[in-house]
Amino acid sequence: MFTTAEREAIRAALVDAARHDPAVVGAALVGSAARDAEDEWSDIDLALQLAHGADEPAVVREWTDVVGGISPVADTVDLVSGGVRYRVFLLESSLQVDLSFWPFDRFRSTGEPFRLLFGTPQEPAEAGRPDLPRTIETAWLLALHARSAIARGRLWQATTMLDQLRDEVVTLMCVRSDLPFWHGRGVDSLSSGDRSKLERGRAARVSRTELDASRCALVRLLFDEIEQRDAPWAARLAPALDELSTPLATAPPPAHRRDR
Repeated sequence: MFTTAEREAIRAALVDAARHDPAVVGAALVGSAARDAEDEWSDIDLALQLAHGADEPAVVREWTDVVGGISPVADTVDLVSGGVRYRVFLLESSLQVDLSFWPFDRFRSTGEPFRLLFGTPQEPAEAGRPDLPRTIETAWLLALHARSAIARGRLWQATTMLDQLRDEVVTLMCVRSDLPFWHGRGVDSLSSGDRSKLERGRAARVSRTELDASRCALVRLLFDEIEQRDAPWAARLAPALDELSTPLATAPPPAHRRDR
């Protein structure tokens, strides 16, 4: 496990490397460090502004070597969003290092905390918003398949689908409360009432009875969120969601028989 001192030393080395790299003309801290909210579990988030005409793939390769030269790397994964590459490093110490490589004219705050170290950012952009209609549609689809999985006795499949359904409900709750929604970052800041509702919708065991109770509770929460956001849509969905929030019969499904 890494220490906070090790994390700070690695970040300082990365910032120093950025200041001396001609392909990098700007840098900013993002994430918890930018909002003075780091703790012993925080990772490193560093946004890099590339110079005009920089060869982005070559810069990313060079910076992968830079990180490896500072601390051993176990693995990396790339995410691309809005024309920006995010290379996520897993160090052998289990520290996560996120380096984002921004084309010169895209370097800016996107609504998240952003502490400029050097460079010339563009005007800030508004924070991204989830596709709420797709969130709602995905949620009722997951509720349908969770019900059939429980009815068929496929309880682990149902558990997976209910976890995904809960994620969609959490997204709706966080957006309603103007909290970060990505990966449930705002869920712990929801009101105690909202958190209690989510708790009641979580099965304590992988059993037919508890999973079905979880499904019904989550569907009711889903309806409440839709109704607060779009009452006409909620009215159209009401008959179907009422069916989906009705408990299944208590009798267990027939045992599966092997084909002879």
